[in-house]
Amino acid sequence: MHIEEVGVRNIQLPVKIKEKGGQPQHTIATISMRASLPASQQGGCIDTFIGILNRSVEAFSVRRFREILTQVRDGLQSKSASMEMTFPYFIEKRAPVSGTASLMEYSCTFAGTVGERDEMVITVRVPVTTLCPCSKEISEHGAHNQRAKVVLNVKADKLVWIEDLIALVEQSASCELYALLKRPDEKYVTEKAYNNPMFVEDVVRKVAVAALAHTDIRWFSAGVESFESIHKHSAYAFVDSDDMPRAA
Repeated sequence: MHIEEVGVRNIQLPVKIKEKGGQPQHTIATISMRASLPASQQGGCIDTFIGILNRSVEAFSVRRFREILTQVRDGLQSKSASMEMTFPYFIEKRAPVSGTASLMEYSCTFAGTVGERDEMVITVRVPVTTLCPCSKEISEHGAHNQRAKVVLNVKADKLVWIEDLIALVEQSASCELYALLKRPDEKYVTEKAYNNPMFVEDVVRKVAVAALAHTDIRWFSAGVESFESIHKHSAYAFVDSDDMPRAA
């Protein structure tokens, strides 16, 4: 019986991710790898995966990601190799009024394949605020708002920074989130969301418009889930650029 693929899953390693500013960010990644198994090879693959990973933790980037997969493919004499790496990424943000600095955490993923098909997908998961337009319209006082999560997946022709993708998403919501706010900041973000009400459909449309306008993004998908504050259910919307009409 021929085994199609072999691999390793859920390996946690300290890694360095290159920031947009050029500095390395130290974080912990959960990594899974797999490769097609040649019919002539029966085993001995685990040491190849682990060895290459441990030699590569110093500096992960999109470009380095492809190099690692090529090493796995060539080392195993496989037709293709794939890897997925999920990690927390931290960005220092300053509160909008007081300027108080704090670190915001975002969950990000690099996923790629080399071989029979070559592709690289970058995923950012960004928490934001949404505010219900209907609630604002019908209520004499206030409107219900909630935290939402936007998951943006992109394939790019050139290097696209994590920071830029996160900013693209945050600018498409009723308001962005901060890890630490003072009272004047709380007033600001509350009123900003109130003056910028959006359904999940509105948010996903704005994300799509911004992604379509980005000259280096050639494909994307985006999903927005709103954890409703007055309903038991969540609201959800999704777009895929492959399903969108192309300009003539």
